[in-house]
Amino acid sequence: MYEAFFGLQEKPFALTPNTGFMVRLPPYQACLNLLRVALAEGEGFIKVTGEVGTGKTLLCRALLKQLDAEHYQLAWLPNPALGPMALRQALAHELHVPRVEQLDNHGLLTALHRRLIELAGQGKSTVLLIDEAQALPPATLEALRLLTNLETEQRKLLQVVLFGQPELDATLASENFRQLRQRITFSYRLRPLDVSDARRYLHERLAVAGYQGEPLFKPAAIRLLVKGSGGIPRLLNILANKCLMAAFGEGQRRVGSRHVRRALADTEGARPFLRAALPLRWALLAGAATLSLLLSALPWLSQLAEVRP
Repeated sequence: MYEAFFGLQEKPFALTPNTGFMVRLPPYQACLNLLRVALAEGEGFIKVTGEVGTGKTLLCRALLKQLDAEHYQLAWLPNPALGPMALRQALAHELHVPRVEQLDNHGLLTALHRRLIELAGQGKSTVLLIDEAQALPPATLEALRLLTNLETEQRKLLQVVLFGQPELDATLASENFRQLRQRITFSYRLRPLDVSDARRYLHERLAVAGYQGEPLFKPAAIRLLVKGSGGIPRLLNILANKCLMAAFGEGQRRVGSRHVRRALADTEGARPFLRAALPLRWALLAGAATLSLLLSALPWLSQLAEVRP
């Protein structure tokens, strides 16, 4: 509802992991650099962890786009809540193994091994990327470790990149997974954004969406956004979107601290940070904040409707 008001061509803070809006912040670029180096080294397991909303899925998709098809055969599992057999079948489908459903466990492993050797003969490294890896059942994690045993005398036939929440670290800390832990040769932990990161993040996403002009978010607003979101990009997107709604409702061309407070009071995910960042009176406004944001926008919406041909 506010795109035309701010001169935007599309929403800058949507929650979908659109790689076109990816900002090459230091933690993201460092993670991508590590992944590319680790994969070039041919290591078996690589792990990337981070809190909910820190951008793991976006990084996974960015890596998928960066790895060229000439040197890599990629397999992607966005939903890893599978049993061991289902995992092997999903990997076989991704690698274009024929008649997967007709194969028993032994036949499937044989077909996978044959396909991996074939791809290696073509000069390709096979990489399996698993998003939401904290959802992998223990038996499936063990099956995954056994799959990485497939190798020639010179190289691993399968590399695995795990993207997961900190619960993945807790699972792997178990004594039962000590063999798998030893095979994780590279790992990276995504950190929340600081004020400098957040300023660049907001400005660059707005620019991609078509914004031109002076910085839309005032410095004090950005500092409060970082406090209220804990530096979590997903929360930052939610809050920034609501801030634009609030500013639009008031006819304001820039986002100030009061718009951030209204957005924070309306956002459940920000409640843990809200207690530390804002006075109690703002937390008590949470129930009415969404209605207030929408109602404040109505006069401007009616004006826009009147001027439309």
